[in-house]
Amino acid sequence: MRQAPSIDAYGSGGFRVSGQRHEGSLLILNDQPMTWLLTDLQDLTPEALAPVFTAGPSIVEFVLLGTGAVQSLPPRPVREALQRAGMGLEFMDTPTAARVYNVLAAEGRRLAAALIAI
Repeated sequence: MRQAPSIDAYGSGGFRVSGQRHEGSLLILNDQPMTWLLTDLQDLTPEALAPVFTAGPSIVEFVLLGTGAVQSLPPRPVREALQRAGMGLEFMDTPTAARVYNVLAAEGRRLAAALIAI
């Protein structure tokens, strides 16, 4: 059974994932946390999710998007690109997305978490 990372804490401009601090926004793909160079939902483009598209729907069933301090609708080009790629999208404020990620990852779901730091 795979050992997905857990999000232990969020806030102060970053995340603590499996005990390790990550500054800034975070992308977790294929159980690997990495820095995601995005600070605002308005700057989200399909190109910002390039690693997710490269992984493809066999690795990523859907993207769990943390939109920042408040839930906001992601830009239409991102929603359409994910749909064309055969991947779902769930979006919510970042605190909720961090908690939901832990539950879904523990269930073994094939997801990518894209979380804008707060």
